[in-house]
Amino acid sequence: MAELPNLVKDLALILMVAGVVTLVFKKLKQPLVLGYIMAGFLVSPHMPYTMSVVDKTNIQTWADIGVIFLLFSLGLDFSFKKILKMGMAPVIAALTIIFSMMMLGIIVGHAFGWSRLDCIFLGGMLAMSSTTIIYKAFDDMGLRQQSFASLVMSVLILEDVLAIVMMVMLSALASGNNPDGGQMLNSVFKIGFFLVLWFVVGISLIPLFLRATRKLMNDETMIIVAIGLCCAMAVISTAVGFSSAFGAFVMGSILAETIEADKIIKLVEPVKNLFGAIFFVSVGMLVDPMILVKYAWPILALVLTIILGQAIFGTTGFLLSGQSLKTSMRSGFSMAQIGEFAFIIASLGLSLGVIGDFLYPVVVAVSVVTTFLTPYMIHAADPCYAFIERKLPKKWVRRINHLGEGNQSGTQEDSNWRIYFRKILINTLIYAILSSAVTALMLTFFLPFMRQILPHWWANGVCGVVTVAFISPFLRAMIAKHNHSEEFRALWTERRINRLPLLFTILARVGIAAAFLFYICNYLARFTNALVITLALVILILMALSRNLKHQSIRLERMFIKNLHSRDIEAQVRGHKRPLYEGHLLDRDLHISDFDIPEDSTFTGQTLRQLQFRNRFGIHISSILRGRQRINIPRGDNVLFPGDRIQAIGSDEQLHAFGQAMKAELVPEDTEIEKREMKLRQIILHKGSPFIGKTLKESGIRDQYNCMVVGVEEGQQNLTMITPTRLLEQGDRLWVVGEEDSLRTLQNL
Repeated sequence: MAELPNLVKDLALILMVAGVVTLVFKKLKQPLVLGYIMAGFLVSPHMPYTMSVVDKTNIQTWADIGVIFLLFSLGLDFSFKKILKMGMAPVIAALTIIFSMMMLGIIVGHAFGWSRLDCIFLGGMLAMSSTTIIYKAFDDMGLRQQSFASLVMSVLILEDVLAIVMMVMLSALASGNNPDGGQMLNSVFKIGFFLVLWFVVGISLIPLFLRATRKLMNDETMIIVAIGLCCAMAVISTAVGFSSAFGAFVMGSILAETIEADKIIKLVEPVKNLFGAIFFVSVGMLVDPMILVKYAWPILALVLTIILGQAIFGTTGFLLSGQSLKTSMRSGFSMAQIGEFAFIIASLGLSLGVIGDFLYPVVVAVSVVTTFLTPYMIHAADPCYAFIERKLPKKWVRRINHLGEGNQSGTQEDSNWRIYFRKILINTLIYAILSSAVTALMLTFFLPFMRQILPHWWANGVCGVVTVAFISPFLRAMIAKHNHSEEFRALWTERRINRLPLLFTILARVGIAAAFLFYICNYLARFTNALVITLALVILILMALSRNLKHQSIRLERMFIKNLHSRDIEAQVRGHKRPLYEGHLLDRDLHISDFDIPEDSTFTGQTLRQLQFRNRFGIHISSILRGRQRINIPRGDNVLFPGDRIQAIGSDEQLHAFGQAMKAELVPEDTEIEKREMKLRQIILHKGSPFIGKTLKESGIRDQYNCMVVGVEEGQQNLTMITPTRLLEQGDRLWVVGEEDSLRTLQNL
């Protein structure tokens, strides 16, 4: 018999141990991530009394795939539009927390005498709270529907994006370079450039592809296409100098804007769970008990640093972003742990050989302890707020809360200048990135190809013409768009002094467009600068006068906007999109949350009048979503069914109580399911049977004994159907269906 490869043996060991350990952790109501890490610890070579993994290299490869799928799933839950709608609040909070926790990590590392790079990498690890752990904790504790949870998740997503920037900086440091301000700005610009480019191109093309193949897509082809796109973007991201995980995140965020997003999330979930489990198990395999004993005091110090640092600086960051003191404390306390990105940063340091071998297991140990403490930190936020509220002067508390509420509910209108500048900056940035990408592709790939089939100058000329033709719709949109907007006209007619700055904004955009043409012409032709500038301006004037280019740019932009909002449009058609009035409820400490009715809920089969949700929990049911139906303002006689999604209006406390009741009020599991088997038996009515002389309805066979008479045997080949009014007689041969115990009871009568 052929020998099994070591990879299969290792996977069998990992998954079996992980399955058993996670069942124990599930029973103890602890995060499953801890169970995976503990399973990795048990199968690691550091444990002498247990079986261990043979080939760690293959497991590490699968763990890297796990990171890709974890970030891909995170991207599927990410929404650029949602972050933009929240304004600067999550940005301010994220930047404050990252900077403060990095400084704390560097200070603690120096206090223990660790090397410079160890301290810097440690600071990066401590700055990254765990999106996976917090999301799981919110889900387990029934807090996902509360308003502060969405703010925390927005900050965590921004932290994950900023972690990519941090990894670029750390890689530069590890290579022996000390990046100055210019290099850092260059790295940030590079990330921003490719983010915008990939997002714009992806939103323009991928929804078109999915829309064209929608009739051909089933579950099997959909998951293959989704994972294929994920891996393709991971390869592209690696090719341009970023991590594969970053590319997977970007592709997830692009697919999150498509109509198929919900379906992809459900299909990818099992794949993510499998490879994610292998990743966390591989993390646990790196834990060395001897190192943990040796570095017990640093581990304790880092745990206290994270708990106190996030409690203080996390709360401060959310306060600076304009939240109330209570919301800030609940948000800050929730982030007191480190997780998957800390492991990724530690893996980066190990792969580059710039951090000590001790740092990875130390960080894993800190993550395990802080993960275990996460639910307790979330619970501790409210008592700590109550304590501070009692100790602080009332005037201070009122001012802090008033500041937060004012920032949350204020509806300050931007001036026309601010709106106009924001529009032209976004417009110029997007079209400049698209023009740069097209120019780089043409000069890198198309020009060498043309030089192989045409003479040098002819090849240059053809490449220049084709390149300018491709980017001309972008350049025209950059120059002409928003020159006739409402804000532009209002500013132009309001005051004469506004006209010169407005003309300057147009000339500035003309200059940027001319710079692209100047670069292309100078790269290909090497003419004198004056001739190139003159040629560029002439082409610009021709483009500005071209109505065809105007229609092309408008068509491209409309296609992008349509694709970007396709998921919202589909949600409106299906009735899944939140109503517009939700924003007004936030001013009154109310919001809308969605709840899915479990299949085994005791709520099912009952009317809203019977359930009395308003009296029991103080909530209002605004809508019931059932398949493609949407029942708005349901009446008291509407019945709830398994799988219904209901939209409820209430405060955080009311919705939390309702969610907990929904999870608790379930039909108990049948522990004797084997006795529920239905059987068919023949029962002969002998003399003395209590059923003789009664009709089938009066006999109580169905109502009293929970059995059903399917027919009576009268000597014919087929059974005779029996009516409820038929009198039962001695000698009748009844064929009855029921459970074993019920049938036995009937036979003994």
